[in-house]
Amino acid sequence: MTLGRVSRHLGYSLLGALIVVAFAQPRTAAQSHDSHVMSAPHGPETPEQKARTNAFVQLVRDATRRFLDPEVAKAEGYLPQFGCVTGSSEGVMGVHFVNAPLVFDKELDPYHPELLVYEPLPNNRFQLVAADYLIPSADWNGNPKNAGPPILLGQLFHLFEAPNRFGLPEFFTLHVWAWKDNPQGTFANWNPNVSCDAYNPQS
Repeated sequence: MTLGRVSRHLGYSLLGALIVVAFAQPRTAAQSHDSHVMSAPHGPETPEQKARTNAFVQLVRDATRRFLDPEVAKAEGYLPQFGCVTGSSEGVMGVHFVNAPLVFDKELDPYHPELLVYEPLPNNRFQLVAADYLIPSADWNGNPKNAGPPILLGQLFHLFEAPNRFGLPEFFTLHVWAWKDNPQGTFANWNPNVSCDAYNPQS
């Protein structure tokens, strides 16, 4: 796995442990974005799984806390794209703020998510609900060091094939619902607790 900038943070013992776990995971096939396996609860987590999930969520919160203010996100290159993404009965993603240079740098760094996900609120306000890690599959698969789909800190990415609703080439993605509870799971694509009802496309 190409972790790029994360190497300078390896002094953090927790992250170091998570990376060891990530590399120990078998290289299984990526989950389809429509997979019911990934969008439905898996049942009770083991204590080890729960600890790993909680650590990942805390890392994301620490890395993205300043983006609770969407104006800070915009100032750092995250710009809203794709409108407010809904998934019918499966729930909603929300509004993705995309940092294009991070998307195309061919790296995955838990401290620098490629996208931030916001829930639209009344009066043209936005609430940060998730981070979204994304890499084009061509960039990932084109690296001979990558023997399977991406796994970041123990979590397997989802595969969005092309064509897709975003008009993007095929890509791998991983949502982390660090700022809003998701009954379908911390790493599911869709969140029934998120709504697009207040979205104003003119904002």
